[in-house]
Amino acid sequence: MKGLVASLWLALLPVLPGGVYSNACDYAGSNISYIRTQTQNAIDAQKLNMVHYYAYKALNAIEKSKQQFSDCGCEYAQQSIEEGENNLRKAIKVTSLLSSRMLLEKVMENAQGSLEALQDHNEIHTSEYGNDMLALNTNDLKKPKKRFQPTQGKKLESKIDSSLVSFQNSLNQVVLTVECEEAQDFVLRIFERCELELLKTNLTEGKRYYNLRTKEIAAKALEELSVSCK
Repeated sequence: MKGLVASLWLALLPVLPGGVYSNACDYAGSNISYIRTQTQNAIDAQKLNMVHYYAYKALNAIEKSKQQFSDCGCEYAQQSIEEGENNLRKAIKVTSLLSSRMLLEKVMENAQGSLEALQDHNEIHTSEYGNDMLALNTNDLKKPKKRFQPTQGKKLESKIDSSLVSFQNSLNQVVLTVECEEAQDFVLRIFERCELELLKTNLTEGKRYYNLRTKEIAAKALEELSVSCK
């Protein structure tokens, strides 16, 4: 289950389809998913020693990811995850469940901020084979990047729909195979995240449609769970 959930969070990472992350950025995004999972385990733990256990696992993942974040070159993603590291260290030092949970919630916000920074980083830095916004002339790698017109309208929507097929299939697996309460919590978090994104006034056409379609997929999954979990 945890592997499936982690892969689903990673599936939410690209905002526009066709983007090709560098290995470093790809691994960094995957590790953020793992960090979020361990942090959520710490938040849910009922004993302080278990809170510390899961927090240490998240902290260890950050330590092992530092080179990947550095190689990825996304400064804001790196800053956010470093703030998460500091909050994890504080959460391990406190002696009450309430204090630790408050700090761990900040870690989740830091991780979310890092994910969003990677999304924006992908839009700016990927090549013409992975993004319609910028391209590198492959005939001469020393030439400056060339700006292309972004895909818009129905063509853009079609690309985004295609990029979400695997995510929808994986979410269907969650509905079918995961225990009701855990599945509902997971899908609800996706739904609420999209709602928050859609409240932003500066979203590009692609981001807005991506979050709208993801929200619709999550809403359908929640409806199916409400029937099957009665």
